[in-house]
Amino acid sequence: MHLHQYTDANALNKDFASRLVTLLNEAISSRGRAYLVVSGGRTPTALFNALSQAELAWQKVTVLLADERFVPVDAADSNERLVKANLLQANAAVAEFISLYADAATAEDAVATILPRIADLPAFDAVILGMGEDGHTASLFPCSAELNTGLAVDAPAVLAVNPTTAPYQRISLSLPRLLNAGQIFIHLVGQNKLDVLNQAQAGTDVTSMPIRAILQQPDTDVAVMYAAN
Repeated sequence: MHLHQYTDANALNKDFASRLVTLLNEAISSRGRAYLVVSGGRTPTALFNALSQAELAWQKVTVLLADERFVPVDAADSNERLVKANLLQANAAVAEFISLYADAATAEDAVATILPRIADLPAFDAVILGMGEDGHTASLFPCSAELNTGLAVDAPAVLAVNPTTAPYQRISLSLPRLLNAGQIFIHLVGQNKLDVLNQAQAGTDVTSMPIRAILQQPDTDVAVMYAAN
């Protein structure tokens, strides 16, 4: 793991967007297409806005989410809605987007429709993850009964998750699907998030803080992009 600290979120977002453009350009040059995994929430919106302006062959970029709340795509709390409003704009409007939502009675029922969209994708070029104060990442929550399934080496690419400490059923990429990537970024803003990161690094129990499964694995490079404010 490499920790990159910035004076503020503006400096972080500028450098972060530049790093992502470089990775995506390299992927397009080497295999004709790039795959970018992003996360929802408030933290990445300014990054998304900056990235959407980048000069890039966006028509050759596929974007998908690390996880999604099981709500309709036009709902206020939909991560897909946030990504479409902030990232898939301007130059990035022509990127391909793969949804983690399907119209079904439950998240479990939706997985059957969503899994084929994800299962055969190649390695991701860049994965952007957040981290909750409970140490969750994507929708791999320490409180959920599905956590061990999502962390297992033979986990399916996508699973339904029922957190007990957060609203909504979730659809999440599994740990092995997230780790099948060239580069993972963990995007953090605020001293409280740095404190959680330090706590995660100080222990090894991945079931109490699932972010440890990302930070402490040896195979995929992880860069923590951090600004205090």
